[in-house]
Amino acid sequence: QVELVDSGGGSVQTGGSLRLSCAASRNTVRSACMGWFRQAPGKGREWVAHISGGGGRTDYSDSVEGRFTASQDNAKNTVYLQMNSLKPEDTAMYYCAAGPPPCTALPYNYVYWGQGTQVTVSS
Repeated sequence: QVELVDSGGGSVQTGGSLRLSCAASRNTVRSACMGWFRQAPGKGREWVAHISGGGGRTDYSDSVEGRFTASQDNAKNTVYLQMNSLKPEDTAMYYCAAGPPPCTALPYNYVYWGQGTQVTVSS
């Protein structure tokens, strides 16, 4: 069993930045696919990014490419999502997730989920 704890959300204005963190209870991040998803009210869970290979490989959705950066600290068993140039449409609950590689954008491929952290971007 792996526990993931999401943190770092908050309220910012358009153009602002936030860094989300996801701490894993076990030595998971080095070998797993670590994904970031978000869910806005009334919408489905949307894939945002994933990172794998101990941090060597990343991929992003078109909606966040160039603005968000995923990274990880293997020694701390923690993954991060740096979010810059935030827009109101980025407002959502953000979740990290862990699953076996290869990474995909499909939520059902991820086994463990964090509790989520709220990001609100005002115009």
